[in-house]
Amino acid sequence: MRAAAVWVALAVATLAPLAVAATSPLLQWRDAAYVAAGLAGVAALALLLVQAVAALGWLPGATGAAGRRLHAWTGMALLALVALHVGGLWVTSPPDVIDALLLRSPTPFSVWGVLALAAVLVAALVAAGRRRLPPRAWRAAHRLLVTVAAGGTVAHALLIQGTMGVATKWMLCALVAVAALAVAAGIGRRAPAFRAAWRAQKDSNPQPAD
Repeated sequence: MRAAAVWVALAVATLAPLAVAATSPLLQWRDAAYVAAGLAGVAALALLLVQAVAALGWLPGATGAAGRRLHAWTGMALLALVALHVGGLWVTSPPDVIDALLLRSPTPFSVWGVLALAAVLVAALVAAGRRRLPPRAWRAAHRLLVTVAAGGTVAHALLIQGTMGVATKWMLCALVAVAALAVAAGIGRRAPAFRAAWRAQKDSNPQPAD
C-alpha cells in the first residue's frame, strides 16, 4: 500500500502540471513548434523530480541497480526534452533564442534557462566520462551540476507567466528543489542499498591503470 501511494504521489506531482499546461488557453493560437517546446519544458522539469528521487533511492521497487537504471534512462530522456524545448523555441523565434544564449535577453527567466541548459549538458558529458574519473570526484561534480541544473530550471519556470498553473507549478518546483537539495547533501548515498549497489558497480568496473 505504501509503495503504491508513493508511485501515485509521484505520478500526480509530475503529470498534473503537464496536464494543466497542455489544456492552457494560452496555447489556443500557438503553432505546433511552440506548443511542443513548452510542453517539453514542463516534462523536463517533471523528469528532474523523477531523476532526483531515483538517485536518492526513494522509489519503491526502483532502488539500487534498478534505481540507477531509471536515473540513467530519465537522464537521456531529459536531454531529448531539452533539445526539443530549445529546438521548438528556435523554430518559433530564432532571434529570441540567440539573445538568450548570448545572455542579452531582457527577460530574467532566459538567463536561468541558459544556466540550467549549460549545467544539464555538462552533467551529461561528466556522466558519459564517469569511468575516467575517480568516484569521489565524479560524485561531487555530478551532484554540483545537477543541483545547478535543478535550481536554474526551477527559477526559470517560476519566473515565466505562462501555461503552467500557479498551484501545480509551485508544487512541482518545490518538490524538485527539495529533492535536489537532498541529492546535493548526499542523503541517498547514506542508504545501505545505495551503498551496496555503488560498491557492486565499482567492483564490476575497475579503474584503468595509468
